[in-house]
Amino acid sequence: MQASQVHGSAHAQALEHPTRRPDPLDLLARDRVLCIVRANQVADAAGLAAALAAAGIRLVEFTFTIPGVLEAIEEAAEVPGSVIGAGTVLTASHARDAVAAGARFLLTPDIRPDVATAAQACGVPLIMGALTPTELSRAFELGAAAVKVFPARIGGPAYLRDLLGPFPGARLIPTGGVNAANARGFLDAGAAAVGAGTDVVPPTLVERGDHEAIAEKAREFVRALEPEPQQ
Repeated sequence: MQASQVHGSAHAQALEHPTRRPDPLDLLARDRVLCIVRANQVADAAGLAAALAAAGIRLVEFTFTIPGVLEAIEEAAEVPGSVIGAGTVLTASHARDAVAAGARFLLTPDIRPDVATAAQACGVPLIMGALTPTELSRAFELGAAAVKVFPARIGGPAYLRDLLGPFPGARLIPTGGVNAANARGFLDAGAAAVGAGTDVVPPTLVERGDHEAIAEKAREFVRALEPEPQQ
C-alpha cells in the first residue's frame, strides 16, 4: 500500500471516529479561546475552520442564526485540527440536529433546561449563557460544563473577577465585547477562556470567504492572549 493510501485511510478513520479528536473542554483549557461565527452566510465553512485552526484557534462555534448552519457544521467538522460546536442553541431539536451534523459542543445564549437535557442525552458538553449570579447558579445546577458570561462588555474583567468570588473555580467564558485589546485582562481576572467574535471573524469577511484576512486577525488575537513578559 502506498504512503498516500495509508494517510488517506488514517484520515478517513479519524473522521469516522470523532471521539479520537481532542476533547472540547481539554482543548478549551489549553487554547483558552473559542471563536464565535455569526454571519448572514458562510462562504466556505471548511476553509474558515482550517484558517482559524492554522492560526491557533481550534474551537469554532457556528451559531443557529446562520442560514444553513447545519451544513456549515457538517463541512467544518471534517477539518483536521478543528473541533466544531453549535451556538445560539434554543431548543432540544436544535441540539440533536447540531450533534447529528457533527457538533462536539453546544452553547446557549441563556438558561435553557431542555437544551441541557438534550446535551446530556447526546453526550456533549454544554456551555450555557448567563450574566448574573442567579443565572450562573442555575446553569451549573442544570449541568453546564461552563458558563458563557454574556455580554462581557457590561462589566468587563472586574465584573468577572467579582463573579468568581462566590463561584471559585467556575469555568467562565466571557463573550460579547472581547477583543485583542482586552482579552488578556479577562484571563488575568480568572476567565477559563475567552470568546472571540467579530474582532476575529467580521461577518463581511466570513461572507466573502476572505480567510487570509481572518487568519491574520486570529493570529493577532492569539498573540494577545500571551501573558506580559516579566521585567
